[in-house]
Amino acid sequence: MAPATTATPDDSPAPASAASPWPVFWVACVATFLVSLDTTMLYSVFSALRAGFPDASAAEMSWTLNAYTVVYAAMLIPAGGLADTHGRKRVFMSGVALFIAASAMCGLAGSVGWLIAARALQAVGAALLTPASLSIVLAAFPQSRRAVAVGLWGAVGGFAAAVGPSLGSLLAQTVGWPWAFFINLPIGALTLWWAASLLRESDRGGPRRRVDLIGMALIVIAVGAIALAIVEAESANWTATQLTATAGAGALALLAFIAWAGSVREPLVDLGLFRHRTYSAVNLATLSFGIAFAMMFFSLFFFMENVWHYSPARAGLAVAPGPLMVAPVAVLTGRLAARLGHRPFLIGGALLFGATALWFMVIPGNEPSYLLHWLPGLMMSGVSVGLVLPSLSAAAVSRLPAQHYAVGSAVNQATRQIGSVIGVAIIVLLLGHDTVQRADFGMVYGLQIGLALLTAALCSMVITRPGARPG
Repeated sequence: MAPATTATPDDSPAPASAASPWPVFWVACVATFLVSLDTTMLYSVFSALRAGFPDASAAEMSWTLNAYTVVYAAMLIPAGGLADTHGRKRVFMSGVALFIAASAMCGLAGSVGWLIAARALQAVGAALLTPASLSIVLAAFPQSRRAVAVGLWGAVGGFAAAVGPSLGSLLAQTVGWPWAFFINLPIGALTLWWAASLLRESDRGGPRRRVDLIGMALIVIAVGAIALAIVEAESANWTATQLTATAGAGALALLAFIAWAGSVREPLVDLGLFRHRTYSAVNLATLSFGIAFAMMFFSLFFFMENVWHYSPARAGLAVAPGPLMVAPVAVLTGRLAARLGHRPFLIGGALLFGATALWFMVIPGNEPSYLLHWLPGLMMSGVSVGLVLPSLSAAAVSRLPAQHYAVGSAVNQATRQIGSVIGVAIIVLLLGHDTVQRADFGMVYGLQIGLALLTAALCSMVITRPGARPG
């Protein structure tokens, strides 16, 4: 078998005699499925987690989501560098092993603090395997087939997002919320066995980078402080001065992070990547859409459980048709983007996402009407996400040289995770109280519409069409 995890710097196609890249693709995608499944299950079992720890507030419980996401975002970028310089297979398998070990710790957690700490460790494993997974996929395919492969890679995550809510709700209702974590163990073990027998190590000819610990600390402080200020904005335990100081500390840490990255030899983020207009626009669009997507997905469960009074299991099943649309749309989009570029799909998908938020703002009321009022909006949301999220991932790396695949994709994925932290924090702020009513969702949908329009405007600057001059 040809070394499927190695790519040549000139991105030349694999020789005709090379073995099929698809087995390598699928082993990488199983791990991606694992991470995506875990994330969406946690949205659906959030109420079960709150019931399991009755002494914890909604703001405290939100850190079972946000601690994971903050650490994940901060670790993705150095993990991408580790994959490029220390071997993609080695980093990939290390990430999977750590992820399943931390999943076991999460399921055994006896306190909120233990659960949050285990979730942070789980995030390190997820961060190690994610950019390694995408770089394995990129290196396995020639340039002409990468748009299709990355689209399908994103579709696997979309399928996991569809399965996660219903599976998580079912597990929480039947055998308890710890099984939302324990289910990772057999899937992870299968991935490790498959990867050990199938993957071959990538070349590691480049210089090994040091991990930028100061940069990591600054980005964790920046994102964590800003999220904390949003989550606690209406808390009686926090004064306006404390909230302002916390948000200000986050902003200062972010500015310090940018200054640090521009002054050191091996920063966490190479700011030179952002000299290209397309890459900068894609990442700004990823941030705005990441906020909107997290708000949309999390708010679906709040609405169905609090306004329509669905059980968690029923809400999980009711949400599933939307994410199920992501996978086929992402596959088709990947094929078309290989010829047409990503911009039309990004703009169209963002505008459709805004129309979806408008539908949910205007149509569903206090009385349940799933088929007429809910399902159409859900299907629109699935199509829009299928158009946008995989296209953002593909557009971010489409013009990068081979040696920057993992780092470039990791920066993009980290940006999306930062958006997710902010989106979750906003939902907890607006909907995290005990009595949630229909009127509480107006601001949620209005923000989603604004973010969708911003995403569309940013995506108008994306240039990835074959033959077009790079931006």
